[in-house]
Amino acid sequence: MAPATTTDKRKAMLETWLAGIFGAAPRRIAPASADASFRRYFRVWHDGQTFVAMDAPPDREDLGPYIQVAEILAAAGVNVPRVLGHHPGQGFLLLTDLGSRQYLDALRAGADPDDLYRDAIAALLRMQSCAPAAAERLAPYDAASLRREMGLFPEWFVARHLGLELSAEEHGMIERSFAALERAALDQPQVLVHRDYHSRNLMVCQDNPGVLDFQDAVRGASSYDLVSLLKDCYISWPRERVLGWLDVYRSGAVQAGIPCGASRAQFVEAFDLMGLQRHLKVLGIFARLWYRDGKPGYLADLPLVLEYTLQAAAGSSLMRELDRFLRNRVVPAFAAAQSRTRAPT
Repeated sequence: MAPATTTDKRKAMLETWLAGIFGAAPRRIAPASADASFRRYFRVWHDGQTFVAMDAPPDREDLGPYIQVAEILAAAGVNVPRVLGHHPGQGFLLLTDLGSRQYLDALRAGADPDDLYRDAIAALLRMQSCAPAAAERLAPYDAASLRREMGLFPEWFVARHLGLELSAEEHGMIERSFAALERAALDQPQVLVHRDYHSRNLMVCQDNPGVLDFQDAVRGASSYDLVSLLKDCYISWPRERVLGWLDVYRSGAVQAGIPCGASRAQFVEAFDLMGLQRHLKVLGIFARLWYRDGKPGYLADLPLVLEYTLQAAAGSSLMRELDRFLRNRVVPAFAAAQSRTRAPT
């Protein structure tokens, strides 16, 4: 018999741990979802109920932030999984099950997007309105963090995926663009930021939405999660519809006492610049997931993310240099790079 793999060993450890919690081995355990990190999720059937078990290898992941943010969000009235048991030393969590119907699946199946997005915006406002002391417990989404994330774009997307060598002038242009995006983010009101508030992490529930994958939450720009939601890397909407939902958010934010700029135009500009920062980062992350981690699935999402990036750069007077670089250097190289990786369309 072939020796058990490390993954098999961890699943066996998880099953043993669950049996100890339940007093008997669960009736069934099966993969629940994929993840871009080292975490794995399993759906667990026991005594007529379902649960979700998280496997987070302790040498790769820390359960502390998940537990901390879950407490903060639950106290703010956000529907997040409740922690029923945990073993930090082994890296296991047992959670309540929020179901298996992602927003993305529901939207693709024809669910009313206005209903779903209004619920998601209401939950977002609850997150952002949580007690200031709670948000202060989170790490700041500061200049160093923003700059480090944007650095993934030239390293993994431009150099590794596109195979482009940058001139000294282009390096300078990227540095100037990043500095402007950094300032724009830091000038915004600072609130709790989920960081991946999108259709794959929102579940259609009775108490809608169920919110997942929040362990990387920080304290940062108020428009960041709104960008994640409305300029989703996995599904897109016409600009007019996005701006309509943005207005729904602004109305709720004003009532909640969250500043939204001196005018609608100012808030839309901040929203678009925040989106540009996020999508430059995501281009780098999706490329890195393939070249470093061997996960090709996100390559198919690069065209949409690049389109968001192009639109935002073209629409900002602050990003004229970056806009020219994207259209003159990045776009011509992109199709060939996608073909080399045989990314699905």
